[in-house]
Amino acid sequence: MHRVLLMLAGLALLAAPASAQTAEEIVAKYIKTVGGADKIQAVKTLRRTGTYNGGGGFEAPIVEENKRNNMVRQEFSLQGLTAVNAYDGNTGWKIEPWQGKKDAEPLGEEEMKQIVEDADFDGPLVNYQQKGNKVEFVGMEPVEGTDAFKLKVTLRSGDVRYYFMDTDYYVPIKIETKRMVRGAEREYETSLGDYKEVSGWYMPFSIESNVKGSPNRGKVTYEKIEANVPIDDVRFHMPMANKTEQPGTKPPDAADALPKKMDEKKPPAKPPAKP
Repeated sequence: MHRVLLMLAGLALLAAPASAQTAEEIVAKYIKTVGGADKIQAVKTLRRTGTYNGGGGFEAPIVEENKRNNMVRQEFSLQGLTAVNAYDGNTGWKIEPWQGKKDAEPLGEEEMKQIVEDADFDGPLVNYQQKGNKVEFVGMEPVEGTDAFKLKVTLRSGDVRYYFMDTDYYVPIKIETKRMVRGAEREYETSLGDYKEVSGWYMPFSIESNVKGSPNRGKVTYEKIEANVPIDDVRFHMPMANKTEQPGTKPPDAADALPKKMDEKKPPAKPPAKP
């Protein structure tokens, strides 16, 4: 396996023998490795531009924009049409133009859970206690032949993820997620890599995901990630012409509940392969 390792000047002491045995220690070293809390908090907006490759030659351009607090917009273009999923901290909505649909409509319950998770700007490990998430160290487990720390992350919503953390740099190398899809539970695996620095914060530029046990993998490759670019709040609001109330009660704020996408953000910086 091509392990995610980091070449981070000034952080060599993190390469000391793996001795962290508590979830709190592992998470603290992870945050330090990717740039530290101050660098993370200094980033107020993110725009990711890249390509989704579904195999068999299928490719589509994607754009994802995030803004504090808890706003996200995702665009996926195909055959000259662009689909949108968005959340403004209150309302989740989508535009799916494939069957001639041009109007925005509310997200369904499962879609809401996913986009609320995507709206968590820093990911569930950063400030996890303040967010109401619970992180437990549950032992060691090999990932493609390499031992990793295994963390059980229980989100405030009750959803559970498993993070597999590199034993040298304490960054995630794999994430396992359970998710309901059309009423059936599915398990997903996500691998993260090609970390590069973005305004002092190391982020993955490559994310691969698949249904657990399936050889079919989807891959997102970001050509560019920009930090602190101007993004107007209106980008995240549901278009007024067809804005309707969401079914049930008001959706939770992303700070109160999280869970979704192919998955999560991983080790930092342009890593060199570890011997």
